This record gives sequence, structure tokens and C-alpha cells, in this order.
Amino acid sequence: MTAGTRGIVVGTDGSPGAAEAVRWAAAVASQRKLDLVIAHGLEVVVRLYGRGVATREVFELAQQAAEGIVAEARRVALSVDSELEVSTETVPESAAAVLVGLSRTARMVVLGASGVGALGGVVVGSAVPTVVSQAHCPVAVVRERDGTVPAKGPVVVGVDGSPNSEQAVGLAFEEASFRGAPLVAVHAWSDVTYEYVHGTAQFLPPWDYIEPEQQRLLAQRLAGRQERHPDVEVRRRLVRSNPRDALLEESEQAQLVVVGSRGRGGFKGLLLGSTSQALVRRARCPVLVVRPEPA
Repeated sequence: MTAGTRGIVVGTDGSPGAAEAVRWAAAVASQRKLDLVIAHGLEVVVRLYGRGVATREVFELAQQAAEGIVAEARRVALSVDSELEVSTETVPESAAAVLVGLSRTARMVVLGASGVGALGGVVVGSAVPTVVSQAHCPVAVVRERDGTVPAKGPVVVGVDGSPNSEQAVGLAFEEASFRGAPLVAVHAWSDVTYEYVHGTAQFLPPWDYIEPEQQRLLAQRLAGRQERHPDVEVRRRLVRSNPRDALLEESEQAQLVVVGSRGRGGFKGLLLGSTSQALVRRARCPVLVVRPEPA
């Protein structure tokens, strides 16, 4: 991917989970007419070879394994769209470093939730927390439901009114429009769990008093986006539970959950940043984490 391009980057380690991530990323790139970059890191064997621990034969074997991994990933991508522009990157760095570096010129970085890589490969799944917290573009973590990656259902977005959440809402509308799917906008009024409020619940305002104002604020946050995407059916959901539980519940029926990586915003009590890591570990569908970008 040349400097200045905005394509899709996907990490692979040769595992079944990584293959699903490649397939998902290829479909996104094909639909949006973008190029696809398949990346693989070789940090472990390169470091061992440099320290004299691994022999040259082991290093060459690792390189051959890496070439086979990216070649198979390329085949998987082209099976989705034979005309897709696909390039590969095999870099002597960790998977996290490779993906964070490539994220500087990417539209999106995609990786599987877990995986056991071949010889010399750094397991891509282990890179998820680092990439989600350091990437320069949105990061999609492809999670399965009952052994398959869901392709039907709504796009779900967590809304909290922060600048990062505003970016997540905008991207969620785009994803819903591309996919021809409805958008479920979830605002959880409080991120305070029962354990935290036990014994003090009597001091919380009545829900009947809170709900109308929160509904109004949620509608305001979505209004401008709805005007730009009139094709997207929007469903608003205001819940009393914390955002983690609400979005995990929505992931049971969704094809994608979109969330900001951090930010306590204009709606009282909601902290999406404490939720994004739980989603990439436990959601039942792919999760798109939107990194903060300059206004």
C-alpha cells in the first residue's frame, strides 16, 4: 500500500480465526472498492536468529512458513473477489507493531480475535489489545457466533455524546448504509453496576424522570447523521444497564458492533472506553473500535 492510500489492512497468522478475518476484510475492501494489504509479523524467530539462538535453517524455515501463510491468505481474499487488489507484507516485527505501523495510511485494520500461528508467526489474536489502543484508524476485531461470522442483522453503535462517540456514530451510519442494514443506536444511561450502587440506590433519580430527557439527547445526537443517510433505518434504544452489558446483549443479534475506544461524553454516566476491551473479548459478532481522530 503506497503512502497516502486509505485501504484495508488485515493481519494473518495462518490460523482459522485469521482466515475468517481475511475473508471479512476482503469483503469490506471489495464492497468499498479499496485495496487490501495482508500483513504478517516474524518478530520471534528474527530476534532469536539475531541473538544466535536460532539457526539459519530455522530462520529460513520460518520465512518459508510466513510466505505460505500470506500466500494462503491471498488465495482466501481472492476467493471473495478475484479482481481485488491484494498486496502482502511480511515484516520482521511483532504483529502489533506491523499493524499499528500500517494503520497510519489505512482506512481500517482488521484482525481475528484469536489464533495459533505457524512457526515464526506472532499470534495475531495476542495483538488485539495493543492494536485497539494504539492504531491510527478504526480497528475491526472479527469475532464468530456459533462457529461462523454473522453476516445478517443490524449494525449496533454505542452512543455517549463524546467526540470519539460522534466519530463512531458517523462510521456506524456508513457501515449500515453499505450493508443495507438497520442501525441500532444504544445509549446506556449509567455505567454504574449494582455492586457499586448497592446500598445507595435510593439516591438515584427515578427512571421516569430521566428517560424523556435522555431520549431527547439521543435523538439530537443522531439527527444530523440520519439526514445524511436517509436510506438507513434507525432504531434508538435507551437502557438502564451499563454499556458493556447492553452492547454485549445486542451483539447476540447484530452483524457488527461499532464503539468508540474511549470517552465519557455529554450523556451522564456512560464510559465507552471501559467497554471496548470487553467487547473485543466477548462480543458475539465483529466489533469495530473507532480510534480518536483530529476534528
